[in-house]
Parts: sequence; C-alpha cells; structure tokens
Amino acid sequence: MKLKHARELTLTLCLGAACATAQAAAMTVDSMDGPVTQNEIQSFVDFAQGLQPAVSGAGEEWAQGNSGVDMKALALVYDIAPRQALLDKMVSFCDTLLSQRNDILPAPAGRRVIWTGRVDPVWPNKPDISPIQTGGEQGDPVGHLGSCARQILKTTAVYNQKVAGGDPFHFGATYLQRAKTYLSEADKTVDQHILKSLLNLSDGNHMYFAVNSPYQGGKPVPWNQQMMFDYGFLNLAQAHELLKDDPARVKRYDQIVQANLDWFLQSGLTRYTDKAGRPAYNWAYAMPAITGEDSNHGSLDVPGFYRLYLSGRYGLAAKQIEPFGDTVFDVMRLGNRDYSGRVDGTSDNDSKHGGETNYLRNGFLVTALSRPDAYYAMMSDAGIQDGASTNAPEAYSNFLLVKSQRAEAASAKKKKQR
Repeated sequence: MKLKHARELTLTLCLGAACATAQAAAMTVDSMDGPVTQNEIQSFVDFAQGLQPAVSGAGEEWAQGNSGVDMKALALVYDIAPRQALLDKMVSFCDTLLSQRNDILPAPAGRRVIWTGRVDPVWPNKPDISPIQTGGEQGDPVGHLGSCARQILKTTAVYNQKVAGGDPFHFGATYLQRAKTYLSEADKTVDQHILKSLLNLSDGNHMYFAVNSPYQGGKPVPWNQQMMFDYGFLNLAQAHELLKDDPARVKRYDQIVQANLDWFLQSGLTRYTDKAGRPAYNWAYAMPAITGEDSNHGSLDVPGFYRLYLSGRYGLAAKQIEPFGDTVFDVMRLGNRDYSGRVDGTSDNDSKHGGETNYLRNGFLVTALSRPDAYYAMMSDAGIQDGASTNAPEAYSNFLLVKSQRAEAASAKKKKQR
C-alpha cells in the first residue's frame, strides 16, 4: 500500500489551456531549464498573497504545519528574486508568529507556566497538556524570526520605510526597527529557554535534550529536530552578521551548528555503495542508531543539510552532500512516483511514517541539485513538469531553488569555457 499526500494532495497538475481556468491562481512552470522566469516569480508572488498565518501556533503549526512551510517557501523565493510583496507577506507572518509566543499572548491563551516552572518565551505545541512540553519545534519559530530579520537587513533600501501593513503589535514602525525586534526576541527564546533549559550541550556542543525535560529527557536530539534548531541558529547568525552587532553570538551559533553537522558526518550515518555504484547514505531518526530513518522524517532532515551546504558557512563540500541525491534516486525510488518508506529502500506500511508513497516528498526535491541526470524524473515525481502548474508552495519553491542553482552553474560553466 502506497501512502498518499497530506497537504501535498492539493498539488494539481494542469497541462495546456485547461490550466488557466482550472487553476487561475496556481504557480506556473514555464520551463524546466534556463533561468527562473519573471512569470514564474510573479505567479508565486500572486499565489502568496492568499497565504495566511494560522490563528494558533499549537500542533507544531510553525514547524511542520502550513504556516511554517509557507514561511520557508516565502523566504526561499525571496532569496532568489526579492520582491516587496514577498517581504511584506513574511513580515505579516512574523508579526503573527511573535504575537503568539507564550510570554506575549495574554491569559488565558498565553502566559502559561511550562515544564521549567516559568512563563518561558516559547510556542507550546500542546498547551493544554500538563506539564507543557517543548522540543525541537521551538527552533523553527526562532528561525522564521531570524529569516525575516535577515531578509530585511539585506534589503537596505527599506530600512527607514514604514512597514506597509502598519505596526499592529508595536514591534517597530520601520522595517529596520522590525528586524531588530525579531532578532532580539528570537535571541530571547534561545537565551531564556533553548540554551538555558531545553538543550544540554555539555558533550562537545552535541545536542541532547536536558535530563529533566519531559520530552525525550537526556536523549540525543533527533536529526529532523536538530535541523529545526540549526535553521534558527543559522538565520540568527546570518542576521547578526549583517547587523554587525554581536560577533560573539554569531560565533556561538555557528559553533553549535558545526559541532552537530560534524557529529552526523563522523558518527551519525552509514556509508555504502548503492546498486548503481554510487555512494549513498543510511542514517537513523536519532543517535546512537545509524540506519533506518523513515521517509517522512528524512524529508525534514535532508533539506536542513542542504540549507547548511548552500549557506557556505560550515565547510560542507559537494561530495559530502551528493550521496543524499543518490540515496533518494537510486535507493528510495522504486519506480515512477513510487518511493520507499525508509531511506534504506525498505518500507513499513503499517507504521505512521515508514510507508511507501506514490510521490516524492517535497523535502527531497532539493537533492536534484546533486543528481542533474535525475532532475526531470524527480521533479515529475513531485508533480512539477514543463507547462504545468501547482498550488503547493513548498514543492514550487524547491523547484525554483533547484532551477536557479542549475542556471547559475550552467552560466558559470559557459564563462569558464570562454
């Protein structure tokens, strides 16, 4: 039995003239090759205007929920093609996100005492269960705030402009003021909860949950949740670097990311040669196991590693990231739109996360960067085809990322050959 999409079921493939009427607001694929087109960017901008943040952050909404997925898609496309409308949409998301934090949201919905015995600056996943726990999902909201700050700080032309949507939560009237608020409040969550109580970094900065944490107390942080924390630390480091205000903090965040990336590469995986004769990886949900990660969590792990690679900050070489692409295409791909439930090519159709799927999970699309020969097949397996359209922002933003990177690589190759 192959498992179908959750939100990914909303992805619609339209070919030809019928697409215009069936999916007028959908994001369009003008071509699979060449630079990202203005029409493709505009179709994303138009689609993004309909995206709205959730009214509550419960249920990991800002991590694996639609609000978190949408926020990452917005930032990814803004990195490719900065547009004011995308920046304003990100700001509206981050305003809502910050306003929903436990120490800011008024009682009875907020200001709850959590497992630490304090009203910590966190986003409770299950606010009505005692004690209120926290886990890796705290990294993503921090990362979103850091991402918003980073995007504003790299767009110097807007610094002194008043934010288009006003200042409903009094986070700062101008874009620069808003960026500084997002950054300081994200640091507050890190300082007053994540590093103060939630994580134990005493083993060479390796991430373990604190012994007294009611969630996985004393255990190594699973890789998908490490990627959530890394998303936060990376964006905060980049934002502070742009602001040039706290080099010691930048160094600290980078040290944590580097230590855990090295931990994975040195001790957290199994290397082998796949059936096509290429290097592949097998890894687990969390240390100390090193095999058998499921497809669902793997699709959260892998884009996190590529994010670190593309940042250029942590010494990751292409040859270290390429086996992820070989794993996805040579090992997990069982046929057209047919993928195993685990990264080792096996499936457990009775489990929640390890069942075979009839599509390629969106998080794996970025691995097409490492397998140019498999690019068209992998995109097609996720519903992305020439002349098609989609209403899945995660899939489309990952497609634009890969397309953009491929075009840049082709351009650089041409210049080198001249």
